[in-house]
Amino acid sequence: MFARLAEASTSLDIGTLFVIATCVTALLGLFLLFAWMQDRIQALAWWGLAYLIGGFSGVLWQLGGAISPPVPSWMPDVLLFIAVGMIWSAARLFHGRQVRWGAMCFGATVWAASCIVPAVPHSPAARIMLSSVIVATYTFLIAAELWRERRKSLIRRWPALFVPMLHGAIFLFPVALASLGVKSLTTGWIAVFAIEVVLYVVGAAFILLVLAKDRAVNRYKAAAETDPLTALLNRRGFFTAGAALMAGNKSSKTPVSVLAFDLDHFKSINDRYGHKSGDAVLGLFARVARSSLRADDVVGRIGGEEFVAIISGTLAEACIAAERVRAAFERAAVAPGTPQIPATVSIGVACGMPDVSIDVLIARADAVLYRAKANGRNRVEPDDAMILSGAERLLDCRAQMKLAALPAASTLTVPILVR
Repeated sequence: MFARLAEASTSLDIGTLFVIATCVTALLGLFLLFAWMQDRIQALAWWGLAYLIGGFSGVLWQLGGAISPPVPSWMPDVLLFIAVGMIWSAARLFHGRQVRWGAMCFGATVWAASCIVPAVPHSPAARIMLSSVIVATYTFLIAAELWRERRKSLIRRWPALFVPMLHGAIFLFPVALASLGVKSLTTGWIAVFAIEVVLYVVGAAFILLVLAKDRAVNRYKAAAETDPLTALLNRRGFFTAGAALMAGNKSSKTPVSVLAFDLDHFKSINDRYGHKSGDAVLGLFARVARSSLRADDVVGRIGGEEFVAIISGTLAEACIAAERVRAAFERAAVAPGTPQIPATVSIGVACGMPDVSIDVLIARADAVLYRAKANGRNRVEPDDAMILSGAERLLDCRAQMKLAALPAASTLTVPILVR
């Protein structure tokens, strides 16, 4: 297929192809800079500047010695490799990683040194192989940065991985030809590379814009589902994430537990220390709860000083987690660097199967929370009954009826079902 494409490309003028590639790259760079002005995503600015630098290198390469004073012959390639390194840096910035300046400029430095040092081979074949390795290396690094981003499923990420991987593989093609004894590329193959570069810069820019749009949507969605004071999920976000956690547990029939939190005497804290201090106590509890629970546990603020969490696990496991939060908050409330306001929390814990409505679990946890307050506050109160779904309750009732119908002597050897 590539051979036929190379043959068809021989009728195309190489200079025209490079002019088209340069213009397309520069226009896409301006477009990405415009998108950066709208969304203020730093990676868009870096990617756009990289495209503009790459387009400028193409202009220098085309003009050659027509510029006065003449530009060194290695300068266009150095600018091109800097642009490729900037695209890799943009991929790092897009996912919150720092720019590695030395690594970004390493390819350009190697190329400039190879052009200046006389001992390095300066044949066209050696130049093509070195440039191909540099471009392919940076392109594979871009794919690696995108692969490390695990917040999206592989199905959502595969175009962002496939495009740079294919581009890098094509640029390694001259190395493969050299290993087979082919000393130079035909004009047709050079045209294929020019066409592929145009397709790559267009595809990469499109993928970046899609990722940027997806990030903006997620940012607005997170803002709509996050409590601004505590940075925890609000009511809407909690019920959405809680439903997803329970749906994930249905296949394995793993129990889920709900922890209902209520800060003790919070109105007195507001009256005595002021609402600003009360807000600080709420923020402190949110940080303690988030750090004391597992990363995949769902924690939210559903109103005032009332918080709720849903976790995967049995009642005993949930009580251990609740006690960990209670003790940590009691210590943190009076620790240095905190509001140092004596504050405690009462916690009610209910457990059920994932088929149960989340509202039922919250209601049961809330009921035992009031029992914890009535029993002295600053304590964890469990709901001893496992909450079953409708079908499970029917089966359990039938089992209990069968046990009740057994003779008295037989019941001594049969374990009683406790719910």
